[in-house]
Amino acid sequence: MAHAPHCPALMLQGTGSDVGKSLLVAGLARAYTRRGLRVAPFKPQNMSNNAAVTPDGGEIGRAQALQALAARQPLSVHMNPILLKPQSDYGSQIIVQGHVFGTAKARDYYGLKSTLLPKALESFDILARDVDLVLVEGAGSPAEINLRAGDIANMGFAEAADLPVILVADIDRGGVIASVVGTYMVLEPSEQARVGGHLINKFRGDVSLFDDGLTAIQGRTGLPCFGVLTWFPDAHLLPAEVAVAMDRGAMATQGNGAAPIKIAVPRLGRIANFDDLDPLRAEPDVTLVVVSPGQALPGDADLVLIPGSKATIADLQDFRRNGWDIDLSAHLRRGGSVLGLCAGYQMLGQRIADPEGIEGPPGTIEGLGHLDVETVLKGPKRLVQVTGVDLTTGAAIRGYEMHMGKTEGPGCAVPMVEIDGKPDGAIAASGQIAGCYLHGIFADDTFRNAYLNRFRDGRVQSTAYDTVVERTLDGLADHMETHCDLDALLALAQNRVV
Repeated sequence: MAHAPHCPALMLQGTGSDVGKSLLVAGLARAYTRRGLRVAPFKPQNMSNNAAVTPDGGEIGRAQALQALAARQPLSVHMNPILLKPQSDYGSQIIVQGHVFGTAKARDYYGLKSTLLPKALESFDILARDVDLVLVEGAGSPAEINLRAGDIANMGFAEAADLPVILVADIDRGGVIASVVGTYMVLEPSEQARVGGHLINKFRGDVSLFDDGLTAIQGRTGLPCFGVLTWFPDAHLLPAEVAVAMDRGAMATQGNGAAPIKIAVPRLGRIANFDDLDPLRAEPDVTLVVVSPGQALPGDADLVLIPGSKATIADLQDFRRNGWDIDLSAHLRRGGSVLGLCAGYQMLGQRIADPEGIEGPPGTIEGLGHLDVETVLKGPKRLVQVTGVDLTTGAAIRGYEMHMGKTEGPGCAVPMVEIDGKPDGAIAASGQIAGCYLHGIFADDTFRNAYLNRFRDGRVQSTAYDTVVERTLDGLADHMETHCDLDALLALAQNRVV
């Protein structure tokens, strides 16, 4: 198979996880797009429960959706052909080119990787046909040589697609010289030959103080540095890729001295699509509190938002173990509001049944009992972008569905939203509790403002979230232009052309 040798391409691989690869690809995508190039992001294999629905009814990692936005490209399943969605500590749902391929435990997946490489290469070739540059993001680190056999995420894919590689290292965590030199040294000679240089990310302070460090790295590896990127303070304004970022991010914002709206979010073990929270976090009068296991839901919250999950039954069991069911009942007695999204909506019902063992052993579990509905987990998986009306505010909404299961019951007679003329979700008789299957609804400025106004007591202030993200992506591109040699990186990508 010919692998689009005509298209310039460059792969960023990290010296470890969470070094900022996703953000740098987004910044490069916006920077080169502003220069007039047609750019496509690509990640052969991703592991994330934070996904986006593509226009053709598939799903990809949320990071690639952000990178596509940065490149001003429509979403495509080919931007992330292999997506692993963890359902437990040992197994994941496997998404291939946007659709469910199956489930596998980690050990079994290793045997599948070689069979999935052709799909990854096929998607890469499809993207490369219509653009001027493909920016490829690795996963984890190529230094994990114990995982090298059958690799499709890092050097295995780079060799199969014949890509030049840039190593990305995070200086903020310390030991950056060892991470770059060590990663390079454990690579095979053929892999080392593919590495064109490195980027140092998240530097704080005077960059010139690291000149001797750059000299040391080059002396031991021969690798040039394409840039030392200082800390980008607005990174938190962009959707986070992984849940650990949510734990570490600045979760609280207050604006104009007004008493903030407090929204509490229980940190589910298998939380999914948590980018639902980002537009709320960006609001100047909202304090978003992510409640870790072992902590109580705050007693002064205006709203408890139960998010999506990749393992609804397991997370519901943990919800009870943490005592959050008791906290939630107390919250309702105080007059607080509750919103469940997707799995959160399912949890609020009377029962959840899994007769086919989609999430684990077949069985049924009692729900939290706050909505008069029942859920049966079953396929097929519903993946669709939607528009409609929020019946609680009358505001137009847009979002997406990404779930398995069907929810029915008397509570559905009072739906929360209407999608394409059909009702979805439920509202309790008290009006305090509501749930629906839609993700992404808070990214819609009109709905978000209308929904939050019920807690504002006349204090109307709202952020144009899409504008914030666009402005931040432009700022990130400016940052890359300032601190990276973009011309040299592009030349390296173009040298791939044969």
